[in-house]
Amino acid sequence: MMRLAALQMRVACGDVAANIARIERAAAEAAEAGATILVTPELALTGYGAGERIRTLAEPADGPALRRLSAIAASSGVAIIAGFAERADGGVYNSAAYVDGGERPVIYRKSHLFADYERGLFRPAEPSAVVFHHRGMRCGMLICYDVEFPENVRRLAEAGAEAVLVPTALPVGPSGRFIAEHMIRTRAFENQVAVAYVNHCGADELFSFAGLSCIAAPDGSMLAAANPTDEALLVIDFDPEAFARSKRENTYLRDLRRPGSSQGI
Repeated sequence: MMRLAALQMRVACGDVAANIARIERAAAEAAEAGATILVTPELALTGYGAGERIRTLAEPADGPALRRLSAIAASSGVAIIAGFAERADGGVYNSAAYVDGGERPVIYRKSHLFADYERGLFRPAEPSAVVFHHRGMRCGMLICYDVEFPENVRRLAEAGAEAVLVPTALPVGPSGRFIAEHMIRTRAFENQVAVAYVNHCGADELFSFAGLSCIAAPDGSMLAAANPTDEALLVIDFDPEAFARSKRENTYLRDLRRPGSSQGI
């Protein structure tokens, strides 16, 4: 079983130190609640709407920002997933890091960049299945727009992920509400995994955010959800065994046919 905390966060745009301090406070709250992992939004360290400043604020995975997060994880006992701008290979990626205090961070780079804003700032990564073990549970990461493509969640499920953790920066609007309230539950159900979708709230210099962070269970039920406007720390227990019946009844992964398969009719 994993006790997971998700921080719907009002990010200080362009102020990495302030955002790390906010995450540190949330990690302490999560520890008090017994959580062992904390998920924060997309580009939580820089702010999503920081624009060209993101290039200046970008750091490598072994830079001071992630070293500080790793120290917070070590002192609190709570692993952290945080979105950050990663400088690597002569460019900048929209990335998320899993830090657990001692080992090197696990890095996921966003493969599906959203709109001209992101495509003007970041390099797209090749689609990949980044799966790591947290306290005995297999977890995968995606970032925002990635989860809207069913292939990305299916890739993680086929790689053995039991929970998919998704820092996001979902904007206000009818599409955003549909994604948060319906699509995330569908992604969880069709792959029989938990999906934690963790958003910003409020507004920064360029964008207004939908809030509505949520955690969906493999049977499509909602384990927790935040409101559209306020910061919130969602804390839930996720035990894959509690959804064994749903997995038995909804055998999509087992029954999926591919071109050339020899499955009988």
